[in-house]
Amino acid sequence: QVQLVESGGGLVQAGGSLSVSCTASGTFFSINAMGWYRQAPGKERELVATITNSGNTNYAGSVKGRFTISRDNAKNTVFLQMNSLKPEDTAVYYCNAQVKRTAWSRVPNDYWGQGTQVTVSS
Repeated sequence: QVQLVESGGGLVQAGGSLSVSCTASGTFFSINAMGWYRQAPGKERELVATITNSGNTNYAGSVKGRFTISRDNAKNTVFLQMNSLKPEDTAVYYCNAQVKRTAWSRVPNDYWGQGTQVTVSS
């Protein structure tokens, strides 16, 4: 069983900063990419940022230059630093990890955190 536990988030005024983190626990062989997605009310879940286990990153255009994703492979943890926040960044932020359960797993499985609320007031 693999669990992703998120922390951080909260309420901040526009222009402020917040950070969220997510730690994977359980029994598994390795974690490939980790990332953050978000879902605003009435909208579909969208990609925010991803990072591979070698540190290659990918960002949504709407957050590029404002958000920074990083990870600590030794601690199976991914971080998202969010600066210059805008009201449109308000959403539930979900952590994602692509996890290989065993050494002989051909493809990784997707796991999701429970989500953490980020609210940006204008």
